[in-house]
Amino acid sequence: MPKAHISIFLIISVYLSSENFTRVNSQVHSQGNWCIANHVMDNERLQKNIDFACSKIDCRIIMEGGSCYDPNTPLNHASVAMNLYYQAQGRHQRDCYFEGSGLITVIDPSYACCKYQYLK
Repeated sequence: MPKAHISIFLIISVYLSSENFTRVNSQVHSQGNWCIANHVMDNERLQKNIDFACSKIDCRIIMEGGSCYDPNTPLNHASVAMNLYYQAQGRHQRDCYFEGSGLITVIDPSYACCKYQYLK
């Protein structure tokens, strides 16, 4: 009989630990994801991404005087604009595609006073 108690205890322990493991993983995954521009893209592709995204969402944040204006580079501005679009569309992988020039990251790309938007 003692073996049966140990087996039941072991089964319950494994079940509970796997449930906690799943819960921890889902919290890590749900902390955020952002869309950024692939750094190997040329400036022409990046500008097309900026133009497209900014035709759909408010991009004042990357305009002169905006908190994400500096550094004033196509890569930086495209990343911010692409993320704004991605967030506004509901963070679907397809909304970060940008003809193969977008990347999804789980590392917050915010820097200094430039805070990349993350909509929960």
